[in-house]
Amino acid sequence: MYRRVIIKLSGEALGLPGVPFHSVQFDRVAEAIKTVAETVQIGILTGGGNLWRGRKNDCPAMDPVTSDHIGMTATLMNSLYLKDALHRTGVKAEVFSAVPVNGVCQPYTRDAASAYMDAGGVALFAFGSGLPFFTTDTAVALRAAELGADAIFMAKNTGGVYTADPNRDDTARLIPDITYQQCIELQLEVMDMTAFQICIQNHIPLIRVFGLKEPDNIRKVLNGDPMGSFVHP
Repeated sequence: MYRRVIIKLSGEALGLPGVPFHSVQFDRVAEAIKTVAETVQIGILTGGGNLWRGRKNDCPAMDPVTSDHIGMTATLMNSLYLKDALHRTGVKAEVFSAVPVNGVCQPYTRDAASAYMDAGGVALFAFGSGLPFFTTDTAVALRAAELGADAIFMAKNTGGVYTADPNRDDTARLIPDITYQQCIELQLEVMDMTAFQICIQNHIPLIRVFGLKEPDNIRKVLNGDPMGSFVHP
């Protein structure tokens, strides 16, 4: 049984083509979180891919630091949207930002976030690590290490770890069980390499990778469903 987990929600899976905020999907995610929030301490980071694709945006000449700042701002917007959705289901939630945004959310500190989770609230972590050149994957690994999480849940727009991108390669195969080192050696796009190194060095016990198309998968995986992939030391 998990005591505390950090969930990374794919930003792309929270939107639709041409619809950055898919309100129905946000509400479904909030309902799924509600079903488990009383038994498991939950921290959540969202990506920003529904709003901004980072270096893949339509202005390749843009300064990369500026691009990353826009992407981090997108994670704040998603976190605020999800906080509202959680509140509407009756779940206590608060946004903790790595970059201070006075009057909008709380600044992130480990002690404040940990105490909030201990008290039964869902902690939403915005602005990633607060630094350019680091992805939200790195941020989720950092928060898991800082807060002593039992596992990282990667809820993605694909159903697990694959030999290639299943959205582009019909021959891609699901890998149900794989180690951190194997992911690094095979350069699989589960997390970035910095994030994996953090997981290895800080002995994160497990990463569960599964699809967010059906948000109830969050509840199912927390309750032991073996869907997707197990990634471990």
